[in-house]
Amino acid sequence: MFTLQEIALFALAAAVLALTPGPNMVYYVSRTLCQGRGAGLLSLAGVVVGFLFHLTMAALGLTAVLMAVPFAFEAIKFAGAAYLLWMAWQAVRPGGGSPFEPRALPHDPPAVLFRMGLVTNLLNPKVAVFYVSFFPQFLHPERGDLLLQSFMLGGVQITVSTLVNFCIVLGAAQIARFLQRSPGWMRAQRWIMGTVLGLLAARLAFERR
Repeated sequence: MFTLQEIALFALAAAVLALTPGPNMVYYVSRTLCQGRGAGLLSLAGVVVGFLFHLTMAALGLTAVLMAVPFAFEAIKFAGAAYLLWMAWQAVRPGGGSPFEPRALPHDPPAVLFRMGLVTNLLNPKVAVFYVSFFPQFLHPERGDLLLQSFMLGGVQITVSTLVNFCIVLGAAQIARFLQRSPGWMRAQRWIMGTVLGLLAARLAFERR
């Protein structure tokens, strides 16, 4: 249903977006630095469950809209490219902060950690916009069921994001210490990420379906 090149490109985009600081990363990294890896992983588990909710809602909604209004593909394609350009600007704009800066948080029990991770993701506009604007770039009505395609892409995105975030939780303390000693690397990382997002936006905007 999808070519290996399409899956690889989608996985790359999912990885870059997972590495882009946002509410989810700020929350689980903060919990990791304050309460340890166990608390960070519990918070991440809540975030992953939130991904499943976003995926289900987006897949059902996109299938209905794109089947009813075929030309919506083009409109959403350019909206997705614009979203990636906005993410690129957010990465390189002056004054951007780091999610690895120490924050004082109360020690919460496991149930609260999981619930807050879930709520943080459910209220995260970055995730919702990603699903709605980016998925259609890779959907192909001529290849079969759009709902099945959406869930397949969602499976790739959730798997990639979970692996990336899992590694960040495990290395959060070391990453925080490294960034404190090497502020120049943080600036370089932001420009690299912004460049990759910008190139992805250009490729998707000008790619012929």
